[in-house]
Amino acid sequence: MEIVETEQHPDATRRAAWLAASAAAQRPAPRPGPRRGPRRALRRAVLVALAAGVLVGGVLLLRPDDGGHRAKPAAPGPAARALSAVAAGAPASVGDLTALITDRAAWVRTHPKDEASWAVLGSAYVERGERGADPSFYPRAEWALKRSLEVRPKDNQDAEIGLAALANARHDYAAARTLAEGVRARAENRWTLYPPLIEAYNGLGDAKGAAKAVERLLELRDGSASLTQAAEVYRAHGWREDATVAADEAVAHATSPVQKADALVAAGDLAWERGEPDGALARYEAALHADPGAHAALAGRARAKVALGRTADAQRDYQAAIARLPRPEYVLELGELYEAQGLDGDARTWFDKLRELTARDGSNGVDDALVLGRFETDHGAVHSALDRLEAEWRAHPSPAAEDALGWAMYRAGETEEALAHVRKATDSGVRSALFSYHQATIERELGQSGAARRHLQDALRTNPYFSPVFAPKAKEELAALGEPPGGGPRDVYGHVAAAAQAGPSESGPDSGSGGGGGGGGGTGSASSGTSSNQGTKHPARPRPARPAKPSQRH
Repeated sequence: MEIVETEQHPDATRRAAWLAASAAAQRPAPRPGPRRGPRRALRRAVLVALAAGVLVGGVLLLRPDDGGHRAKPAAPGPAARALSAVAAGAPASVGDLTALITDRAAWVRTHPKDEASWAVLGSAYVERGERGADPSFYPRAEWALKRSLEVRPKDNQDAEIGLAALANARHDYAAARTLAEGVRARAENRWTLYPPLIEAYNGLGDAKGAAKAVERLLELRDGSASLTQAAEVYRAHGWREDATVAADEAVAHATSPVQKADALVAAGDLAWERGEPDGALARYEAALHADPGAHAALAGRARAKVALGRTADAQRDYQAAIARLPRPEYVLELGELYEAQGLDGDARTWFDKLRELTARDGSNGVDDALVLGRFETDHGAVHSALDRLEAEWRAHPSPAAEDALGWAMYRAGETEEALAHVRKATDSGVRSALFSYHQATIERELGQSGAARRHLQDALRTNPYFSPVFAPKAKEELAALGEPPGGGPRDVYGHVAAAAQAGPSESGPDSGSGGGGGGGGGTGSASSGTSSNQGTKHPARPRPARPAKPSQRH
């Protein structure tokens, strides 16, 4: 066989390839049925792969030669792989994204009226900035996406969705929600709008909106990326078992090393939050084995090693993660690890690095108010933190912002107001050992010993290793509170309540969970592990439309 290139210009074929891949990816995937042949989703995946192959190689035709041999098709190049990932809403590696950016930037220089290529260039810039924690790509992304809208102001949904993803990357969740909801109002079945919409809802603390959006996403598009996002929504609702199942299914359905690593990191984070450092460590190491560029797994592995007493190894992992993925939250964790060891000089070095990173992020439009406010609260700038976190909470009233604001208020001496905020955070459904510890500390300050004891137990039951600084303090505070007084809860005059004096057959099922002494006996709310959330109405659980198991797929 002899390979002959067609007369069609290769730049034109790249343009056609992107349009074909984008159109194929936008079609909703049909649900599998018992008597259907090969799924149309598989045929669409083939079309996307073929279109991506055309992107970098041009259109090639085969004609028989004298030898009768057939040439093997060339493997997709890095730009083609990144294009397929971007079109399918899946993660791509940093190297592949760089190749795609180079290819599209070269194209639009000679074809400035190609709005589709401007949109994919801007979206690739956003993804590249996120995967490398490099916000310098965000101004370029904004320029490319707005250029796409200038060329085509109406019905340019790719550019609008790209701008929503950019707003999320900059932590401007309100703007992201507005953009994504605007697309949804005109094209409800366009599945690519739902990932940025879900992230925006999570950032704004709208758990009900996120649950409805993820249900719709799973109806329109199954696969690893959708399941990974579903796991995050279930986690925010406190549905830890559902979150774990979704994350494990995301691992099983991954179609690339990068996708598999992302799902394994999500599964590792869930295991860590459950206080299972061995399970978390295994998942993080599997993620690094699948994709050595999964630098978030290095930070996760460091957390797990701290819990397992491997502090020196943890420090090396943190430093390696920060060198490749300089996220301020990783720097804060490493600084507090040194602080917990009494190495204040090393801790200050990393805290200075934290300030540098947040200043860098701010110069590129990224709002790091939450992590910077947490740092300032615990490290000497309480009033600055209070102003910063109050503004953040008003703009993005998520459970994380609610808890951080409450803790800053407590540090500033506003104890009563602080308790109201941290209670809202713990009642949100998120199972967070840090939230429970903050509530317990404030309750103890207010003399509410029973409630403080109960929430300290909650924190240590949820994750006994949740912080190298605060987990040891939680154990000390619980020991200082001692056992609850005998005889059950007492009334305002100090007398034991009648229900508590009655025998087991006479007392109600909730007799162990009332008043100040309910947490110590391990009954009532303590047995379920959700004491701080009792009586809270959560959004209805969505019906996850999960894809078939691998063995059931064609």
